[in-house]
Amino acid sequence: MSTWNAGPRNALTDVAGLAVGHHQRTGDGWLTGTTVILAPPEGAVGGVDVRGGGPGTRETALLDPRNLVERVHAVTLTGGSAFGLAAADGVMRRLYAEGRGFPMGGPGRVVPIVPGAVVFDLGRGGDFDNFPGPDFGEAACSAALQAQSAGEQPVLAQGSVGAGTGTQAGGLRGGVGSASVVIDGAVTVSALVVVNAVGSAVDPATGELWGARHLLEADVHGIPGWPDGALPSRPDAEEVESARRAAAETSTAGAVPRTLATTIGVVATDATLTKAQCARLASSGHDGMARGISPIHTMFDGDTLFGLSTASGPAPDPATFHQVLHAAGEVVTRAIVRALLAAESVTTPAGTWRSYRDAFPGAAR
Repeated sequence: MSTWNAGPRNALTDVAGLAVGHHQRTGDGWLTGTTVILAPPEGAVGGVDVRGGGPGTRETALLDPRNLVERVHAVTLTGGSAFGLAAADGVMRRLYAEGRGFPMGGPGRVVPIVPGAVVFDLGRGGDFDNFPGPDFGEAACSAALQAQSAGEQPVLAQGSVGAGTGTQAGGLRGGVGSASVVIDGAVTVSALVVVNAVGSAVDPATGELWGARHLLEADVHGIPGWPDGALPSRPDAEEVESARRAAAETSTAGAVPRTLATTIGVVATDATLTKAQCARLASSGHDGMARGISPIHTMFDGDTLFGLSTASGPAPDPATFHQVLHAAGEVVTRAIVRALLAAESVTTPAGTWRSYRDAFPGAAR
């Protein structure tokens, strides 16, 4: 029987070679950001699975297994809805300056392959005109390059950072979450998810997080603001009723539409996979999304997951690949829960979004 344990960082960066950089801006009408997942210099094999009725994506057709390019050099996850797709331009230019990309002939002639996806967070800081551009992508990519060149990856910031800065889920503050698992001490599978959903991560009847039952002990350690080692428990009935009333009030009084959303992310492994298998990895990650958010993949969401393989380990046999796919769903669910636990309450001219721990303080007891 296989053994599963969280990786040493319990984050996407447990897959060796991957690095993450965040950039965000808050205040003065801003509440948005960008997160870049940087592949090793030679790139990572990539796939994608796009679901929901309102996707905002870039370069996803290139990841079809029938098409030419095998490897991607970075993935851009960003706020700003369709406007935010411009953040990937900054990532491309930064990687081009580093000489990273699909070779096109002579020295330095490369085209960086940078697929991406966006969430809707327009106006949540108070000004609808404030959204990420190429400068956000360049800054986040520079942070990831710095982390990658340092060798030892820093602790991955989670919660209200990067692409999760302006996110919400069912009326509560969303955020960035990450988790990993090592299968039999050999194969690593990890995820980073930006939680921004029409649906809720919380059971409205009990106040419990839908995905909490999938947590490992490591998942409740090192989360800023959350009691170290405390597994989420059932909140008090009074808290549940209070949260229900607050959600009803904010959904009608908010100046910013709360029915436009999208949850996006990356699932990665060090096992050697084909493009088609990377697409299947992303597809299995959506199973985990469905366990952590309800309803999911609605007409108002454009839920998108990218699958990446750094191909630093051996190709899995069918039984091992089955476990990799199972693990993909698990790490996505756990990442969603960790994002909610790490999120912080915020008030802007557009309204207030309470964090899970502020809405349900009894869950942390």
